Amino acid sequence: QVQLVGSGGGLVQPGGSLTLSCVASGSILSINAMGWYRQAPGKQRELVATITSGGSTMYADSVKGRFTISRDNAKRTVYLQMSSLAPEDTAVYYCAAQIRRFGSMRSSDYWGQGTQVTVSS
Repeated sequence: QVQLVGSGGGLVQPGGSLTLSCVASGSILSINAMGWYRQAPGKQRELVATITSGGSTMYADSVKGRFTISRDNAKRTVYLQMSSLAPEDTAVYYCAAQIRRFGSMRSSDYWGQGTQVTVSS
């Protein structure tokens, strides 16, 4: 089995910073793209940032210049450094990854369980 476990969420004041982490574990042959999504109450899940296995990144316009995505391939971990946080960043943040399992001919999408980020004074 493959599992993604995210962590690092919490309560932070406006203007503050927070770093999320997500570790992949299990019977993994390779990991392609990894990313972060978020879902605010009453809204659809939206893409926040993605990073390829080679390190190319992409960001939603709403987080450009404030969030940084990175990954440690040896640790099978993806990070999301968030700064200048605002109340509108409040959401459940989900990590995702395209993972190819041992014995599989193709990659599949896997999701973490979600971690709550609340920005409030």
